[in-house]
Amino acid sequence: MASTTPTKHDDLRNKAQDTASTMGDKAKQMVDTATDKAKSFTETASDKARDMAGNVADRAKDAASAIGNRAESATHAVGSGIEHLGDTLREKAPHKGVLGSAASTVAGGLESGGKYLQEEGLKGMAEDVTDLIRRNPFPAVLIGIAVGYIIARATTSRS
Repeated sequence: MASTTPTKHDDLRNKAQDTASTMGDKAKQMVDTATDKAKSFTETASDKARDMAGNVADRAKDAASAIGNRAESATHAVGSGIEHLGDTLREKAPHKGVLGSAASTVAGGLESGGKYLQEEGLKGMAEDVTDLIRRNPFPAVLIGIAVGYIIARATTSRS
């Protein structure tokens, strides 16, 4: 006796399996789409962050360069002022005697120091100090210790 119930059950089971399979495929597609969107968003965010970091770095470089240029200009202006002060001292100070000799020596030192600042600037001065320390490391360390000691004494309060 052939019954129709198993066939209906088979049809229902097949429909349920087809529906489950279709829903599984749709869920997989949704997950794949969400994953692709997340990857795209992450890549876009990463690119934007990289660009922003690059822009910030460029702005920092530009600011540092501008500050460096201003410092160099200020150094040249100070050098010019010192050189002018030496010229003025040479003109107004006595020309004879011990005072004249001392004034002439000081004026010469101011003039040469002013020219040095104008010609070398901060960069040249830093290079010269670096070379001096390399040639004389022991005295440089002693001077550093002495300056540190003086600063420490000046900044500590006495009870």
